[in-house]
Amino acid sequence: MIAKSHYISDGDTEQIQLYNIQSALDAGLNCIQFRFKNAEHRQRCHTAEKVKELCEPYHATLIINDHIDIALALDAHGVHLGLSDTAIAVARKHLPDKIIGGTANTLEHVIQRNREGCDYIGLGPYRFTATKRELDPLLGIANYKILLSECARMNLTTPIIAIGGIQLNDIDELLQCGVHGMAFSTLINNSNDKKRTVLTLNNILHGNI
Repeated sequence: MIAKSHYISDGDTEQIQLYNIQSALDAGLNCIQFRFKNAEHRQRCHTAEKVKELCEPYHATLIINDHIDIALALDAHGVHLGLSDTAIAVARKHLPDKIIGGTANTLEHVIQRNREGCDYIGLGPYRFTATKRELDPLLGIANYKILLSECARMNLTTPIIAIGGIQLNDIDELLQCGVHGMAFSTLINNSNDKKRTVLTLNNILHGNI
């Protein structure tokens, strides 16, 4: 089962990464995508080991961004791959029983990711986000409506996770478009009351309010 709320880690140092991830876990998020783009590979591996240690007491799902070698070494729950990263088929060969997510920005990408057999698709960016330096074209709610409508018409059933600068007041409208769930980073990092924020977003995502 693909989680409805994902936390994508952010931070330019190991200390900031670990602090943000620990805070997200403490707040109640239980699906962590570890993303540490600007680190040297050795530093990324070292930090990933610590992230796994943080996740284990919470029984949280750990997905590694981009690096199937790290996912393999840690026996992580899965990997998330961009369009220019390792092919989904290669990842599936190495991680046959793991979650494999893939990025998409257009309907053509969504069709491709369905064909490739991703377990979920990270569709975005919804709006500008400072956590990603090289952004694809912003989609906004209008394009989400068009894309999800086309997915339904074509019977494309891979769960869609909306991503990119999503705030609490965006959740209802995105759910109405037909997304399965959403990924968050800045919303959590900048919250003054992370537990309340996560409780609110999870209640909305799971239909409790």
